[in-house]
Amino acid sequence: MDQNFGKLYLVPTRLGDNPPLEVLPISVKKIIELVDDYIVENEKTARRFIKKIDSRKQQSILNFKILNKYTQPEEIQHFIDDCKQGKPMGLLSEAGCPGIADPGADIVKLAHENNIQVVPLVGPSSILLALMSSGMNGQSFAFNGYIPIDKTERKATLKRLERLSFEQNQTQLFIETPYRNNKILEDICASLHQNTRVCVACDLTLPTEYIKTMTVNDWKHTKIDLHKRPAIFVIHKD
Repeated sequence: MDQNFGKLYLVPTRLGDNPPLEVLPISVKKIIELVDDYIVENEKTARRFIKKIDSRKQQSILNFKILNKYTQPEEIQHFIDDCKQGKPMGLLSEAGCPGIADPGADIVKLAHENNIQVVPLVGPSSILLALMSSGMNGQSFAFNGYIPIDKTERKATLKRLERLSFEQNQTQLFIETPYRNNKILEDICASLHQNTRVCVACDLTLPTEYIKTMTVNDWKHTKIDLHKRPAIFVIHKD
């Protein structure tokens, strides 16, 4: 690592609107107090988060580079220039941990390529929290992101993930757009073997948190409204 460069801190955020320091360690507050230059997905929510962590920090001294689906690859090459000038920088996700199911991975890759020290900070990851609480295999698992919208492709994907879980004893995790959560649970119940275990983990770390692992057959007889509630789905066929 180049000692003249600033460090890139991977700053975790909340999974909802609960007070930050209820779910984040004091080390995050110390870094927020230190760092003035950030790479974020949304400046407005980033400013709000920083203010909740450190209300005394002057908003006028904060600098933001925006990383989202509209950011051009040639722009990203200059996002860590402040680190090269000796300044510490923070990489913030919209929810959870930077770089995990998050565009921040591109920035971390760039930092390694430029010999800049990367410092991950402890915070909530919905993926790991769901796996921890599922009761399924935590030694071998895979996060598959979003599964297809097309009905035929979706059914084939669900069956493929179920087969992988059985053949490799590997827990399979995936997500859906929150307004389609109820539909994906219906599809899971319609597509998978009745004894396959399914965990639904939603609103993680929030007062409305719901985590339940049951067989597909049991889910068929369970009423739960997941509409617009951030959720992780975990499956394993024994």
